[in-house]
Amino acid sequence: MLLAGCSGGGDDSGDKRRASSKERGSDALPAPAPPPDGAQDSRQRENGLSRDIAPSPAPADMRSTFALDVDTASYGFARRTLDQGRLPDPAAVRPEEFVNSFRQDYPKPDGDGFSVSVDGARTGADGWSLMRVGLATRPDDEERRRPPAALTFVIDISGSMAEPGRLDLVRKSLGVMTDRLRDDDSVALVTFSDRAETVLPMTRLGDSRDRVHAAVDDLRPTASTNVEAGITTGYDTASRGLREGATNRVVLLSDALANTGDTSADGILRRVEDARRAHGITLFGVGVGSEYGDALMERLADRGDGHTTYVADEDDAREVFCERLPANIDLRARDAKSQVTFDPETVERFRLIGYDNRRVADDDFRDDRVDGGEVGPGHTVTALYAVRTRPGASGPVATARVRWLDPGSRAPREESADLRTGDLDGTLDEAEPRFQVAATAAYFADGLRAYDRFADAEPRRLDGLDGQDERGGRGEEHSTAPLPGAPTPDRLEEWARGLAYTTGDKDVSELAESISEANDLRGSAP
Repeated sequence: MLLAGCSGGGDDSGDKRRASSKERGSDALPAPAPPPDGAQDSRQRENGLSRDIAPSPAPADMRSTFALDVDTASYGFARRTLDQGRLPDPAAVRPEEFVNSFRQDYPKPDGDGFSVSVDGARTGADGWSLMRVGLATRPDDEERRRPPAALTFVIDISGSMAEPGRLDLVRKSLGVMTDRLRDDDSVALVTFSDRAETVLPMTRLGDSRDRVHAAVDDLRPTASTNVEAGITTGYDTASRGLREGATNRVVLLSDALANTGDTSADGILRRVEDARRAHGITLFGVGVGSEYGDALMERLADRGDGHTTYVADEDDAREVFCERLPANIDLRARDAKSQVTFDPETVERFRLIGYDNRRVADDDFRDDRVDGGEVGPGHTVTALYAVRTRPGASGPVATARVRWLDPGSRAPREESADLRTGDLDGTLDEAEPRFQVAATAAYFADGLRAYDRFADAEPRRLDGLDGQDERGGRGEEHSTAPLPGAPTPDRLEEWARGLAYTTGDKDVSELAESISEANDLRGSAP
């Protein structure tokens, strides 16, 4: 049963917005300029951050800014699809979610917020390296008791959820979660099919666990999928049961295949954002099913300042409901954003791998009205860059910064770390194993996004690219360009199997199996 291995156990004001990224540059390497009105600069000085603030703007097209993301649903759903003998839809492959599905051993900070690590390795393609930006938060400890949680579970009971591995898995998962939560936590249950119903109002667990279990056991699939009704009723129920001083969160469990009600997504997204702004209620999306509305679930979580994951089987459910959801109840950082500034004297071109839906305008890095990512205890966030250095260049390569709001005081904080050309002396196959795992996941995602390239017989090179993106700038490379130094599919599989042996990590073994399945499917395609 899922219980095996499972131990028992605010406000978001301001009109946030996310702008599309227009990469700008850096020198070697001052921080980006503060907003023109100077208000942010004043607040930062008050919080002891003036040493990191410099008014000098950087040369054009040499900055990269994105909101942090700890989602993993894209990788989980891709694995499920491959297991069923199909290649995943390239549009559903998000490389950052592949990369962030694997453990990294970054140093942890002493308090709330982040540690920042930057390293890199040469890929074998002329002048190109992979650069890893690693961010980590401190895990929970027994001495720091998290605030209580008020969780509204919004459960899809539509006809499509009758498929094995959907509603039956949801019932087991909710049983796990009910026993995992503390007595001072609260739970509400909302179901939806063609209409939505609150089957359990917000209830303090205490002596009410049997009542929650009974409501969960009664869940049965019915008719069509009205996600809009579920979300609306779910947030209404969460708002009525709002607890001051608690973490108020909606947990959506669904295949996200909306087919009735407002299916356009825009109306649903508005409701999510309104509730987040008015009450600080965030969203945790859990996807299930062989057919799954990945794009809708991702947009819902992004708009609701939350996260998404995908559950394919009982092992996944145990991890999500025993580890990930409890970790997302508390927060280490609000509205976290990262900005990497490249030195134009040493860097010719660069490319952020993934984060396509999480880009933020460079000048909004220190605008705390702009939405970032919410990050809980014990999380790591990895961003990989392909970086081409200038021939013979030496000195600073990049400065990576992370900015976030303290979850209690909402004071802005920053940390940073630097990379120099000497840090790129080693080759990728000489890098530490966890770096190699991240690179393997990125190359795998890159191949799945472009099947014609995935089947190439020879390693790919970027030597001939002209370095101009579609905006005419010279800095960030095309997001559709192949990654430098990519191994052949067979070599990628061999590499992953070697890493599985080296790390002894079950997750890396599963990565190797998924690469093998993709190779087999690609080889059998007409």
